[in-house]
Amino acid sequence: MATPFPFRSGRPLTRRRQNPQRGFWRRLVRLLGWGVLGFVAALFLLLLIFRWIPIPTSAFILGHQWKGGRPEYTWVAWQHISATMPIAAVAAEDQRFLEHWGFDLEAIAEAIQENRWRAKPRGASTISQQVAKNLFLWHNSSWLRKGLETGLTVAIEICWPKRRILEVYLNIAQFGPRTFGVHAASRRYFDIPPSRLDGRQAALLAAVLPSPGNYSLSPPSPFVNQRADQIQEQVRMLGGPGFLGILDPPGNPSRVR
Repeated sequence: MATPFPFRSGRPLTRRRQNPQRGFWRRLVRLLGWGVLGFVAALFLLLLIFRWIPIPTSAFILGHQWKGGRPEYTWVAWQHISATMPIAAVAAEDQRFLEHWGFDLEAIAEAIQENRWRAKPRGASTISQQVAKNLFLWHNSSWLRKGLETGLTVAIEICWPKRRILEVYLNIAQFGPRTFGVHAASRRYFDIPPSRLDGRQAALLAAVLPSPGNYSLSPPSPFVNQRADQIQEQVRMLGGPGFLGILDPPGNPSRVR
């Protein structure tokens, strides 16, 4: 009688032995994959939570504390910030804020062209990118930080509306030594709450945003005053505080204008 499966008599069938090293790398890749997915899920959950609650601190503030500083920081809600401040920040830092999805490609192209002859390279970071950097990352520039900043910017644009991005930016941006956020800045430099900032005061605050470590408002230097003049002119060209009216929900009587 013929055997149904041809094999040599006396030699039982055995499974092919798996390379233990290959199995280790497969498990490691699978573990890393699940780790990355878990990190991304946790990040999106954190961003969704931060969409609704005040931001308690930021990476930049924690870094300042780590170095022994005592930062001044108090969260203030959007409706308690004078409408002159958001438009001044947009005019100074990101005039296409309402048009892009986190990255201003036109500004990037212009910066690449200008940096061919500029001694000091010009940046093209949007407000969304600055929020990602200030909230989660560190000061020193590197390809790693830029890569993380890009991913975080995309996540922030997905999870937050434009008004929330601008609200967080105004609250965590550094305006001077130990001074983080528009509340601390308006109290320190003008001795008023942020709801009472006028156009000139808002322009002066926005004028130091590119480099709060080098520019000062106590007292403002001629350069800061000149930059504030330019910001006020840009605000007028954009249409004034009403330019950002689209960010306010209808029928909000508490918004200061």
